[in-house]
Amino acid sequence: MGFLVVPMLFVHLPTPVMAGGMAAKLFAAQTWVSVVCGLLLLVLLKNDPIKPQDYASSAQAATIFVVSGVLLAFLSEFAVAPRIVARENLRLWHSAGSAIYFLQWVCATLTLAKLTRSGQRSGRPEDI
Repeated sequence: MGFLVVPMLFVHLPTPVMAGGMAAKLFAAQTWVSVVCGLLLLVLLKNDPIKPQDYASSAQAATIFVVSGVLLAFLSEFAVAPRIVARENLRLWHSAGSAIYFLQWVCATLTLAKLTRSGQRSGRPEDI
């Protein structure tokens, strides 16, 4: 969303202030979607009744990335976003926000990779 929608806001809305306000709302919504999805994923990882050895170790590794992604979402929402909205040192805080957003993508990608690889090794049809 951030890499596609936010640049479009700045192109299509009349002023940068309007685009920035809408981007802030989109990122806030994304934070809460990330938190809810992360918590659901943690519950699913914890409560899986069939845990072959390979899957258990991959689930533990995936859990680290899920928790990291959720913490990064909170960091972005409560530490970076208020500074951008207050227009404090915009270059610094936009760069920090972009780096955090990128790291969230890394966490999501690594979670998917860990769980996909473990599902293929476990032989469980629902994991493939």
